[in-house]
Amino acid sequence: MLVSATEMLKKAKAGHYAVGQFNINNLEWTKSVLLTAQELNSPVILGVSEGAGKYMTGFKTVAAMVKAMDEELGITVPVALHLDHGTYEGCYKCIKAGFTSIMFDGSHYPIDENVAKTTELVHVAHALGLSIEAEVGSIGGEEDGVIGAGECADPDECKMVADLGVDMLAAGIGNIHGKYPENWAGLSFDTLDAIQQKTGVMPLVLHGGTGIPEDMIKKAIDLGVSKINVNTECQLSFQEATRKYIEDGKDLQGKGFDPRKLLAPGAEAIRATVKEKMELFGSIGKAND
Repeated sequence: MLVSATEMLKKAKAGHYAVGQFNINNLEWTKSVLLTAQELNSPVILGVSEGAGKYMTGFKTVAAMVKAMDEELGITVPVALHLDHGTYEGCYKCIKAGFTSIMFDGSHYPIDENVAKTTELVHVAHALGLSIEAEVGSIGGEEDGVIGAGECADPDECKMVADLGVDMLAAGIGNIHGKYPENWAGLSFDTLDAIQQKTGVMPLVLHGGTGIPEDMIKKAIDLGVSKINVNTECQLSFQEATRKYIEDGKDLQGKGFDPRKLLAPGAEAIRATVKEKMELFGSIGKAND
């Protein structure tokens, strides 16, 4: 059931759990996430970066695939199709393509420009019934060529952007895209607490969910995080399962080379990872709350 992310995140914030955003890269990714969410009766957000959208031949293709798969699989849990780290232009492309949620990442702009562009997109998104995420303070690491050092966001700037009427706010608190280095300092909970004090009931978003220790995840949820993004961990799970299948020579046995068989272990590995994360985030059984 394709919906905006607004209501599911309001419920998550009130219920002190988080909804997982799992980035999709192809049919296998999408199918694995949808089936797991349905099995566990969990709301879910399908994240699509601009790079992944281009890889799948465009946002129209992605939206059509997700809509059709949602119907064909009989998915009844709330599902949001969300642009991840969108540019100003990318947001309009996804709105036109039929996404139910967008993220405008204006964190690399001066705060005044971030506010101006976010304000415009909030009006457009809400007029169409879509949810919108904004960002203050960069997320560390690199995603689709966007590089951040992992600076902590200014709580006052977070309040400024939250007051624009966005539905969720991503704020840098030392989190990083991709694998975390051994010398990572950890999340800044003082910053997160200060941001929540300023933004109140606004659902907060934790990007770079792969590799953050469980105790930090749980503490972040206690401090107002209602959406957690996972991408790299699913990629690693898929890669490891696929590598094992090939190294065991199963692709050479019978019709093991058939892509439906070749990709099956990786798809199952994604399902296992998504299930593990939904358990950690506390979203299992929350779809009909």
